[in-house]
Amino acid sequence: MTGRGDGTRVVHAGLPAPVPGEPFLPGPVFAAPYHLDPVEGPGENGYGRPDNPTRRALESAIGELEGGTVRAFASGQAAVTALLLSVLRSGDTVALPSDGYFTIRAFAEGTLRGLGVRTVLVPTAGPYPSFEGVRLVLLETPANPGLDVCDVRAVSAAAHAAGALVAVDNTTSTPLGQRPLELGADVVVASGSKALTGHSDVLLGYVASADEDLIARVTTWRAQTGGVPGAFDCWLAHRSMATLDLRLARQNANAAAVAELLAGRGDVTGLRWPGRETDPSYPVASGQMRRIPGIVSFDLGSAERVGRFLTAAELVFAATSFGGLHTTADRRAQWGDDTAPGFVRLSCGIEDTADLIADLAAALDRA
Repeated sequence: MTGRGDGTRVVHAGLPAPVPGEPFLPGPVFAAPYHLDPVEGPGENGYGRPDNPTRRALESAIGELEGGTVRAFASGQAAVTALLLSVLRSGDTVALPSDGYFTIRAFAEGTLRGLGVRTVLVPTAGPYPSFEGVRLVLLETPANPGLDVCDVRAVSAAAHAAGALVAVDNTTSTPLGQRPLELGADVVVASGSKALTGHSDVLLGYVASADEDLIARVTTWRAQTGGVPGAFDCWLAHRSMATLDLRLARQNANAAAVAELLAGRGDVTGLRWPGRETDPSYPVASGQMRRIPGIVSFDLGSAERVGRFLTAAELVFAATSFGGLHTTADRRAQWGDDTAPGFVRLSCGIEDTADLIADLAAALDRA
């Protein structure tokens, strides 16, 4: 689908050739074992853990968008840890974002440290240290939940000069927002549970790379540890991806309007949205990203005020995760994230912009 628009690409990504009497997207294949050739043995499908045609179709679809070979996992966390444990060995050093998804830092401080892997924590916006002696640099941009952005080209060049691999967590952006492999990264990891699938009904992760040796290692890791997504989850994800372009457009428009609303209120502090020209990340984001995600972060001063705001809002659901059809807000400190008690990550859904703005303004007034 080279040269086609985003909407066309997501609608047709990973679909099989048309067959009269068959659906556009074949239904999920529910199989643990398959019939084997009694003489030749297993072919493309042998056993459901390493082989499933529904999963391969989803991987093909995501691969078309990311620009690499994809391996799907049962969750984003499973995908990231598979990469880390496939690449890192005792004595290695990994650089992780100090302001990224906190569970990855917890995994590094626990499991990786116990395996003899050293961790260096670096803010997404920098400054970055020398990468000499570092085996892998993991970036998350925009960072979750603070929304800082890093220059993937510049960091990748510096890391490669020092002999390090570069991985980018593309969860917040999705491959329609940025394509890290084209920016110089070696591998992409992401949670597909969020904006990529967007219906808040799937747990999914993936690893994407053009490095076939790295993909082979990740594939072996997945087959031997078994962290695969089920066939129905893969089918739901593939079905949901078709509307990604439309969903992102409305979420982006809503986020721009929400940021403008919040910027004009004296009772809201710490506003961040990389699409706003006054945002610290705007210069890098505007040059690197194809579209800005529909996520806004801000501070309401206290946990109690966040609670009053969410109780008063009619269109904002209190929920973790992000990127879904419904507008949600999450007070990240309740999960042990290193954020202030009143910090809120707001994920804009696809509601009518005027309705969402009116509801947010009224809820903030009542809070």
